[in-house]
Parts: sequence; structure tokens; C-alpha cells
Amino acid sequence: MDRRSFLALIVAGCADPSLEPSLGVSSPASQPASGTPAVPAIPAPSASLTPSGDPNFDAWMAGFYVRARDAGVPAAVLDRELAGLTPDSRASVQDSRQPEFSKPVGDYVKGVVSDARVIQGRQFRDSLPYLSTIEQRYGAPREIVLAIWAMESAFGKIQGDMDVIRSLATLAADGRRRVWAEGELIAALKIVGSGEAPRSRLKGSWAGAMGQTQFLPSVFLATAVDGDGDGVRDIWGSTADALFSTGAYMAKASWHRGESWAREVILPYGFDYSVVETLKQPPADWAALGVRRADGLPWSSADQAAQAGLILPSGAGGPAFLTFPNHMAIRRYNNSTAYALGVGLLADRFGGEGALVTPWPYEVPLSLADRIAAQTALARVGFDPGPADGVIGSGTRAALRAWQKARGLPADGYLSVDLVRKLRDEAQLP
Repeated sequence: MDRRSFLALIVAGCADPSLEPSLGVSSPASQPASGTPAVPAIPAPSASLTPSGDPNFDAWMAGFYVRARDAGVPAAVLDRELAGLTPDSRASVQDSRQPEFSKPVGDYVKGVVSDARVIQGRQFRDSLPYLSTIEQRYGAPREIVLAIWAMESAFGKIQGDMDVIRSLATLAADGRRRVWAEGELIAALKIVGSGEAPRSRLKGSWAGAMGQTQFLPSVFLATAVDGDGDGVRDIWGSTADALFSTGAYMAKASWHRGESWAREVILPYGFDYSVVETLKQPPADWAALGVRRADGLPWSSADQAAQAGLILPSGAGGPAFLTFPNHMAIRRYNNSTAYALGVGLLADRFGGEGALVTPWPYEVPLSLADRIAAQTALARVGFDPGPADGVIGSGTRAALRAWQKARGLPADGYLSVDLVRKLRDEAQLP
């Protein structure tokens, strides 16, 4: 769906483009842009490729036909599925859109971890008999699988209605992520060509994510599972297939059995925030720095042996979390800290845990102009954040922490309206 697939930009304050998921379920924003390579003028190899009215699309299509055929897609499938294909402007618009304002992480999490959703998730937790099998077979707790299902399609209700083949063809022809989009398009054509699902079934988001837990076509081919035993992998109509497939995906994402995904912690007064997102060590070493679990409970043996990192999604004024490797397993699904928090906290609530001890603070959304200005100012005063693109990823946060520490400010790496003003003033930006 659009809101998930573009999550890394919607919640730009917490997206981390340096940690791209290698499996890639539902987020093209994590795929590297490849520029717009020149499209050779290749004669159409089939009469079925009728002109679409868009010269760039037609030139790309002629070349793609050859590449897809060479990749093993039968010519008969290409002739049938590409006949009369035209670009979908909705996919182009969504792929190039960056929101004017970034939604604060706290607002995002509060929106997805709603009381109504928690009630519904607990009902499914208690009523779906095969969840224990998924958990035993693949390792990820049933609550995590249910939370992904909730986040991706509102428990299967909102799967997207766009033609996946047309959307991916549009993205490939546009060229910004051509290699990725062509790979997914070839995978979609192979699904149809195999007879596993008809073209009419391949409906999803503008980015090609489809089904109840929004798998990209390549992930479907590599990971989807027949959970209900009917001989068909149906992630659209079969909840069992969708959830078993999600469990299989989390196993491939290296989910650690018995280990937490994250735990809320309380930091001591005068804590050195410069270690945020940089230091990883066992919970006992964090305890030596005065960091303690917010719920007061002891660490499990699995957690005690794990390397944990500290994050402050809303800065020093909001809740703090020690994150474990399973946090990154969730981010293999969608490479966003906010998404991982949404899934993890929702799963905790499904399992009976209460609300956070430290509430989310009030945050003012930052405009795109403010985010770009902050990055420009950091570079101008000697702290390189990377490209001034308005996406506040790990590079920008690291530069901000270094600037904050050099200026005697709490080095939490959190960009606020007040810090934007300070940066503008120091860099003498208008």
C-alpha cells in the first residue's frame, strides 16, 4: 500500500537508507535509485507490443521484452501480458513524491498501536489455531506475525487494487529504480506464467507489493508457503497462507528465537547521548551505565547474551529503547525505525503488555524545506550529513549528534524545530 511502501519518506526522521533490506518485501524506497539509463532504440520483437502513446515507455518495453525472454519468461506469456500495456501515472506520481511534512514518530506509533487494533489482534491471537504451528516452525512469535498482518493490510482488509504488472512496468520505464523494478516485473510475469496465480489476482500497491502481508513478486516466489495445505500459495485469499509465508519470511530475516525485539528503558540523569545508535553491548554493560528496564523486570537469558543498541526515536524527551537483533529482522520487512516500533509495540500489546512508561512527547512536524535547510547548514559548518535530500537518515543523525556534542547540547541526534533554527542561524541561512 502507498502509505507503507513510502513509509521511509513519510517518517523521514527515522528512516535509515544506509540499512537496506536485502529481501525487500514492501518498500521500494529502500532500493537504490539507478538514475535514468539511456534506452536503446530496439525494434519491437513482437506485434503484440502496440504503441502506448508514450515514446519512452515504448522504447523501454521493446528492450525489456528481450531481457525478460532471456531471463526465462516464455514469449507467449510476454505477448499476452504485455499486449496493450500502458504506463500508470499513479505509480509515477507516488514514486517521485516526497511529503511536505514528515510525520513525527510518536504520532505514527500512536496511530498504529490503537486500542481497537489491539482488541482485534488479541481476538485473532486466540482464535487462529495454526499460529502455534507458525511460531514453532519459524521462530517468530505469533504476535509479531499478527502485527505485520495488521500493519500491512489491516488484517487482510486493504491489500491494494492496482495492477502489479502495470505498476512495475511504469516504475521500470521511468528509470529511477529500473534494475529493481524490472526484476520484480519479471518475477510477477513468472508467477502468472507458472499458473500459480492469474494476472487478475496480482493486485497490490503502486510499488508492486501484494497480498495480505504485501509481498513483492520476487519474495513470493522465494518465500511464500502453502499454509492451509490445499496445494496453492494464495497470499491474497488465504489468511493461513499469508501468515505462514510471513513466518517463513521472518525466519529468512534471521529472527532469533526467544530474544526480544526491543525493550523500553530509563536513562540516568546526565546520560551521554552520543552513544545513541553507535554503541552495541549486552544489557549488563548498559546497566553499568545506569540504563534500566522501564518495567523493572529482569532480562531473559537470550537477551543477556545479545548485543543491544540504544535508540531515542523522539530525542531525549521521549521514550528510549534498547533494540536487539530482532529489531533489524522486522526492518528487513520495511526499513524504518518507526515501522519496526509500530510492529514491535503492537505485538507487545497483543501479548498483554501495557503502554509505554515514558509517553511520546508533543512533536512539531518538520517541513521538507526545514529538513533540507538543516542538512545544508550541517554541511556548511563542517558536519557532513550526506546529500541534502530532506531524508533524515543515519548519516544526518550522526552529523547532528557530532554538531550537538561540539556545541555542548544533548547529543541525541534528534532534529527539532528549535535545532533547525539554531543551525540556520549558525550557517547564516535565510
